[in-house]
Amino acid sequence: MPNPGAAVPETVGQAVIPLINGLQDIIARLDGDAAAGLELPQVAAIGGQSSGKSSVLEALVGRDFLPRGPDICTRRPLVLQLVRHAAPEEWGEFLHVPGRQFHDFEQIKREIQLETDKEAGDNKGVSEKQIRLKIFSPNVLDITLVDLPGITRVPVGDQPSDIESRIRAMIMQYIKHPSCIILAVSPANADLANSDALQLARLADPDGSRTIGVITKLDIMDRGTDARNFLLGNVIPLKFGYVGVVNRSQEDINFNRSVKDALAFEEKYFLTLPAYHGLAHCCGVPQLAKKLNMILLKHVTNMLPGLKTRINAQLVAVAKEHAAYGDTVESVAGQGVKLLNILRKYCEAFSSMVEGKNRVSTDKLSGGARIHYIFQSIFVKSLEEIDPCKSISDEDIRTTIQNSGGPKGAMFLPEVPFEILVRKQIGRLLDPSLQCAQFIYDELIKISHSCLISELQKFPALKKRLSEVVCSFLRDGLRPAETMITHIIEMEMDYINTSHPSFVGGTKVVELAKHEVLPPKTSASLSGRKDGTIVGSEIQLAAERSQKSRAVFARDAIRRASVEAETSLTGGNQIGNSQVGESSSKLPSIIPLKEPPITLKPSETEQDATEVAVVKLLIKSYYDIVRKNIEDAIPKAVMHFLVNHTKRDLHNFLIRKLYRENLLNELMRETDEVLMRRQRIQEMLEILEQAHRTLEEFPFEVDKLEKGYNLTEHATGLSKIHGVSGDSTNVIYTSSPNCYSPHRASHMVL
Repeated sequence: MPNPGAAVPETVGQAVIPLINGLQDIIARLDGDAAAGLELPQVAAIGGQSSGKSSVLEALVGRDFLPRGPDICTRRPLVLQLVRHAAPEEWGEFLHVPGRQFHDFEQIKREIQLETDKEAGDNKGVSEKQIRLKIFSPNVLDITLVDLPGITRVPVGDQPSDIESRIRAMIMQYIKHPSCIILAVSPANADLANSDALQLARLADPDGSRTIGVITKLDIMDRGTDARNFLLGNVIPLKFGYVGVVNRSQEDINFNRSVKDALAFEEKYFLTLPAYHGLAHCCGVPQLAKKLNMILLKHVTNMLPGLKTRINAQLVAVAKEHAAYGDTVESVAGQGVKLLNILRKYCEAFSSMVEGKNRVSTDKLSGGARIHYIFQSIFVKSLEEIDPCKSISDEDIRTTIQNSGGPKGAMFLPEVPFEILVRKQIGRLLDPSLQCAQFIYDELIKISHSCLISELQKFPALKKRLSEVVCSFLRDGLRPAETMITHIIEMEMDYINTSHPSFVGGTKVVELAKHEVLPPKTSASLSGRKDGTIVGSEIQLAAERSQKSRAVFARDAIRRASVEAETSLTGGNQIGNSQVGESSSKLPSIIPLKEPPITLKPSETEQDATEVAVVKLLIKSYYDIVRKNIEDAIPKAVMHFLVNHTKRDLHNFLIRKLYRENLLNELMRETDEVLMRRQRIQEMLEILEQAHRTLEEFPFEVDKLEKGYNLTEHATGLSKIHGVSGDSTNVIYTSSPNCYSPHRASHMVL
């Protein structure tokens, strides 16, 4: 990581990869979710089991430090950061052992093995958890490499039956990101077209634009064959091409032959064989180191601007969440201030949601808009769809009319039946009006639950108590609203204002009723007019005459019946008393009447039909007047007693109920989960701020970054191998139990 006080390197490119290494260490402290989208440029080495991948990595370092064996060796991803420095010392540092330096590379090997066994078990198990190792050496180029488990097909030890698919999935998690350079390692003694590494690389990088091919074990190819066509990209082309290397054999490893000796042997090998003449740029580990360094350097250059943007965006998001959590408050006074602020913001958020001034949704109605919808699209529309006479049958109306006349009967259509029936219909408006108030109450409860969700989540006791208090307050506001609604309906029922200017009554309603009841011909004959219309006064007079004639007819019939009965009993004025005894025996016997039924139904006449129609028209006319009054008055009552009352008085009510010293500790107590999350957010914020400063303090320019290392000065980055010069170009080295012995090239058979 750059030091603010240090001078900028002469070649800025020399600091780029160390910068990324520093960022790797910083971002590695983030958990998986927080680090998502912050994948840093790195090189991932992939290959099949025993492909020589570990030997390549050790050759790049120049030291033997990786666990080796006949079975799968890399069982956890190893993030290897090579850091070039001027001092002659070489050492390693593990991220999981901060502050400790490992100068013995055998110790590094043991630590890798111990950490692997700790996480993946000691019987060939595999884990996705990384081991991060940083190696400082004057003999390396700055490169970040990830050594991934080798692809295996046959499970061994504790490995699950699907070990191959698991390892492939693990590898894909690394190489699928555009920031990753893929180092695909394939052995030369196998068919390159069937290479596991190249197959996986093609899945993640179909056009081969970020894949480097490494062909290992060139020295053990079948006699008479070479890898020239592969190295030239004539078989499977890759943008970055291929590099051929010669690995240490298992025998070399068993006899502890050093990596430096192996590099010397590799150099002699390529210088000796004619098949590889002219391919110096793609032969040998030093060339691989240079190629990796330059490719990674340019890749980092291209990725840095986007990386900086992503880190800044993540920093803003985490800072916002950190601000929402705030600081832990311990004092009573501090808790009181915090509680007052929460209550104030809660009430402001509540009012804003009711008024439509906060978090306006674009996909659905919310807050006050839902209240308006309930009033206009549910309550008003429902009342307008009600037929006021639907629940009243004609028989009900006739019964009411005849019952209102008592024992005398009705000469004219009285007001009592109309008032009785219209009051009944007005009373039906009470239930939907109360339901409307309940709907608004429910909406206010929903709004109260959606206010300050994130902030109240930290204080479960306060959240619960606040919800209880708000619900209680809203219930208290609902009661007067319901009382007022009941009064409004009762007021309408108590006074039927037939003088209302919009009420249709008198002769007009009789005229309308006649039109509805009588057929056209009958109506025309009764009108006495040429145009067939009926004059209301004439209809009313006809009705009156009909009623009077019926009444007179009834009185005459009763009178005649009583006279006849008296005459028959007394013998009449012309019959003497002497004749009574003779006549009495000739009188007819008394005719018994049927008992009246328990339930009497009214009779139905043409006149009754007209009266029923008149009553219906009167009910509809007056009901419309009342309905409009109710549609206007009920929303006003609900808004006054419930909605606006809540907006006005909720804040003071909450303070009276919740702002008490004996409640502060309980209400403002945070959960353990919140405390841990705040700590984690604080750590994330510090990590991202550190990453941000690291990028900000680095004065890079693209044209300088692309220059990279001065390769004339640092030809390979690896330590100079002594004894390879002059006439040694015709010398190759082969392994033997004792040492690397020179043999003339003329004696070598390929």
